[in-house]
Parts: sequence; C-alpha cells; structure tokens
Amino acid sequence: MPIHEGGRVKIWYDAGTGKQVRYGVAIAKRLRAEGHKMILTTRSHPDTLPLAESLGEKYAVVGRYNPKTLQERLKNGTMRQLSFCKTFEKDAPDVAVSHGSVDQARVAFGLGKTIILTVDTPYADAVHKLTLPLSKYIVMSKAIPQKTIQKYTVDAEIISFDGVDEVAWVKDFKPCTKYDFGSPLIVVRQFETKAVYAKNMAVDMVSLAKKLTKLGTVVFLSRYHRRPIKGLVVPKGFIDSLSLVAQADLFVGVGGTITREAALQGTPAISVKILRGQHVNDFLQQKGFPMFKSELSEVPKLAEKLVGSKESVTHLFTKLANPVDVITDLVDRIDEKI
Repeated sequence: MPIHEGGRVKIWYDAGTGKQVRYGVAIAKRLRAEGHKMILTTRSHPDTLPLAESLGEKYAVVGRYNPKTLQERLKNGTMRQLSFCKTFEKDAPDVAVSHGSVDQARVAFGLGKTIILTVDTPYADAVHKLTLPLSKYIVMSKAIPQKTIQKYTVDAEIISFDGVDEVAWVKDFKPCTKYDFGSPLIVVRQFETKAVYAKNMAVDMVSLAKKLTKLGTVVFLSRYHRRPIKGLVVPKGFIDSLSLVAQADLFVGVGGTITREAALQGTPAISVKILRGQHVNDFLQQKGFPMFKSELSEVPKLAEKLVGSKESVTHLFTKLANPVDVITDLVDRIDEKI
C-alpha cells in the first residue's frame, strides 16, 4: 500500500473510475502541498490503471470491477472491504475521501473515521443509500438541490460550492497528447449501461455515432468492449479522453463527466436526454458554457449546427469554484481537532 509521507493528517482516497482517479490526483497534490499524508487506492478497471500511470500517480490496486451480476458486484465489493480492513488493522487513516466509494465508506465508518463524500449524480440511488448516511461531510455543486440528498437520512454537514467537480482537474490542464484523427473531429461516448442506475435504460449510441459520420471523423469511446465498428474509430487501448475532447469539434454523450470536461474546455457538448436529475449539466449551460441537451432523434440536427462553433470559455471558467479548496478547508478543520 503506497503511503506518501508528508505530515499531519492521513487521508485515504479510493477511486473506482477514471474520473475518480483524476479527482484523487488533484486532491492529493493539494493536500500533500499542505503537508498531509495520502493513501491512494483503486480497483482494476479499464479506465483506472492506465490513467493513473499516465498521470504519474501510484494507486494501490485492491479488487476489481466486475459488473456482470449483482452477485459478482457484492462478492467483489466484500472482498475489497476485507482487504481494506486487513491493511488498516494497525495503521488506519484519519479521514476517508471518495466520490461515492461504497467499500471505503463501510470500512471507514466501521473504523470510526471521518468520511468526506463528493456528490454529483443525484440519480445514483443505490450508491447514495450506502454512503451518504455514513458521511460526516458532503461536498457538492450548488446546482444540486439539497433535498435530493437529504432524503437519504443524511446527518452530514452539506457544503455547496459555486462550481462543478470537474474544475478540480480541468483547471490548469494542458492536453498532453495530440491525436491525429482528422477534422472535423466528433467524439461519442457509450452509455454506461452496466451501472446500477442505468438498469432497464437503453440508448443506441453506436447507431447515433454512425449517423454523425457525415459531419466528420467519429471516435467512439466504448466503455466495455473495444471491438472494431465499421465507419467509426474505436481506440483499442487507453486514450486520454480529457485531451481528446479538448481537440474535438463536438462531443456527444449521455452522462455528465466527459460532457462537462468538453464544455469546460470550450468544445460544444451534447447530452442525450435520458437520465433524470442532470442539475450539474443545466448549471453549466446556464453559466454560458457550450452545453446542450437533446432527444436522441434530434441529436444529428443539433450536431450539424454545433460543429465548428468551438469557443474560448476562460472568462467563464475563472468564475467557478474549485471543490479541492473546500476539501482542503475541511481537512484543515479536522487537523485542528486531532
């Protein structure tokens, strides 16, 4: 288990996805600079390990991601929790921070440790039921109505900030990889069909991506199987999606993370309307970022209008608050009590 020595409070960050790896790196850099210690863990997942390596960060790998069945999810999660218990049996962290790690929350709560949780998906009902009631602090965008969180019998202090989570790693970001896919470049992200919150939802993003090929080269970012698809560019290995959407002329997705990463860098981003509670996307749109939402059938028409409309959003970005500032302040408060 890599423990980065540095000073006062020992913070444990557990990342379950690529997005969370980026979040953890941003938090770790700041807290180490403040003199705190960091423990970074993740699970074996298509998006986590290659990204951590590209960011030059060492995460301890505990368990793996296997969404095949509910039984597999439960089994793998329980094994992770037991592994964490063994690791922290004699030297536990003071604070646990995550973006909804069920495994971390259960272990940290059982050890009597302070839990800081970041939240940006009100529709992730199963995760919220297993994490929010155990948390001491909840950090979330002011875009999210507090009532959507309080319904989970939350006893935590809720800190809302005037920004979005992605600011943490998009701030000061400079694309580190130049992709030569041609121009115009359109990036389409597969819907996370195996997520618990996506049960019984279906969006044919492959068919949509093929329709968009008349506008330019379409790179299809698959979540599960990186098999060739006729007419589309399907990267076989790891690709830095943050750098990719910075270079793209348009992004189309269903969820929020890469959609917001694109818009925060001035790339027009379309979110297909299927998920409820997309408060954070609406927030950025209201702030003036090139964020759009559309019914699936209307996406090609909207895409045709948006390709080539890339713009500078620096003046808008500088007005957004950084959640890392909030987390740092909370850790400092905890430090005073230890």
